[in-house]
Amino acid sequence: MNKLQSVLKSVLQRRLPVSHLIQIRTACGGEPKPSKGLVVGVYQKENDNDPKLTPAGEKINDRLHGKLQEMICESKITGHLGKGKIFNNIDPEFRSMAVVGVGLEGIGFNELEMLDEGMENVRVAAGIGARSLQEIGVSEVFVDGMDYAEQAAEGAVLAVWRYCDMNSKRKAPHIPKLELYESPDYEGWTRGVFKAEAQNLARRMCDTPACCMTPTLFAQATVDALCPCGITVEIRTMEWIEQQRLHSFLMIAKGSCEPPVLMEITYCGTNPEDKPILFLGKGITFNSGAMNLRKCRGMEEYRACMSGAASCVAMMRCVAALSLPINICCILPLCENMPSGMACKPGDVVTLMNHKSMAVRDMDKAGVVVMADPLLYGQSTYKPRLVVDVATLGSGVKKAFGGGATGIFSNSHYIWKQFQSAGALTGDRVWRLPLWNYYRKQITDEMGYDLSNDGRGLANSCLAAAVLHELVPCVDWAHLDTRGTGLLTKYGLVPYLTAKYMTGRPTRTLAQFLYQMACPANQK
Repeated sequence: MNKLQSVLKSVLQRRLPVSHLIQIRTACGGEPKPSKGLVVGVYQKENDNDPKLTPAGEKINDRLHGKLQEMICESKITGHLGKGKIFNNIDPEFRSMAVVGVGLEGIGFNELEMLDEGMENVRVAAGIGARSLQEIGVSEVFVDGMDYAEQAAEGAVLAVWRYCDMNSKRKAPHIPKLELYESPDYEGWTRGVFKAEAQNLARRMCDTPACCMTPTLFAQATVDALCPCGITVEIRTMEWIEQQRLHSFLMIAKGSCEPPVLMEITYCGTNPEDKPILFLGKGITFNSGAMNLRKCRGMEEYRACMSGAASCVAMMRCVAALSLPINICCILPLCENMPSGMACKPGDVVTLMNHKSMAVRDMDKAGVVVMADPLLYGQSTYKPRLVVDVATLGSGVKKAFGGGATGIFSNSHYIWKQFQSAGALTGDRVWRLPLWNYYRKQITDEMGYDLSNDGRGLANSCLAAAVLHELVPCVDWAHLDTRGTGLLTKYGLVPYLTAKYMTGRPTRTLAQFLYQMACPANQK
């Protein structure tokens, strides 16, 4: 009781951190009444100067006759990134006001980090502020644009999202409505909302249990998400896949009772005669490792082995929302990798569409096998100007980068630089890994067949990229390995993403890359 009285005393003084507000809500029981909240940024103090409010914060401070600045000084808020407090009942319009540090004012691109730190700091501050107000039951959150309205929208929308499809109505999480506060850049805010909601779509698809996101159900969810946007979605069934002789895909799919599906998604934003960019997303909706069974502990995470396909679906939705002037095609091979009497056995060999033979020596590395024939089919059908594939393949990239960056392999320096620039702007970075003949020899130097799906040696991410590179003979190509970034949020938690939920990465980087390709004159 004494602890509760102490906390209530802090409330009366109108200064308390988020953790104390949560204690009050728990102690009193029930959720607070619907209310408005505001997220305000404050820049880190330099030298002997006081922390400086953003322009929107200055307006609030003037309206309160300097009271907000006074309370910031009394509370010893320094403006360090992500640090701050919530003040209650100091403004007649907003019941709660989260003041969050944005770091140093005027900070920009950091070449060593390969990151626009000004943009990323705004995402972090907006995300932490919006989530703090969400946790105390605020129903409508207004967010200070902090000079980067688009990034503020991304951080806030990503931070308050929760997977709730399996919750009963009584346990449904509270997700507040978000609005931009005191900024003329409403267009930028809208773009940020589109990008973040697209990533949240990928997060929802990845977080859904495998029994509720089978290949057929994934296809239905894709139709529901994309067809209202004017995107063409074609669903190919087992009979069509057999007619097209996509044998590598079928070799993995036959181990499961769930029928495989291949999806072709097309978006035409410019002259139909222009060559499209082809995306291929790995869509193994559950990867048990089949006959090379994976460890039981943590296996539930591999329901998101279709995160490459989910990111492509989300990217297409974002591109349609932004009306980008570009032509895009997506091919998504969807199946499960399961052990059974029908499953592929280690050492089996399949003949690909380009008449090369591939030995499937490790069923745990089924990703490149599933993608092989669909990759060849996409190139022969659409004649693309560029091919990009997104997949969770090698654990090597996860061990090397953790959750810090997506590994990228490319035969084009220009495409790599475009992805590097996109990652620097979105905060979802990529880093280039080697695509050398050294690795090519380790997957082709065999006596009885042309390729192996695992190769020789420990560099499994580089070997997987080498296999895919063999299937892209004469076109610009990039392979994004998202094994460390596309699954659960574990390593180096991004403040505006939620721990133990799927990340939906690298959706925004893909969308930014396409924006740069579609509008090269408008690059920042």
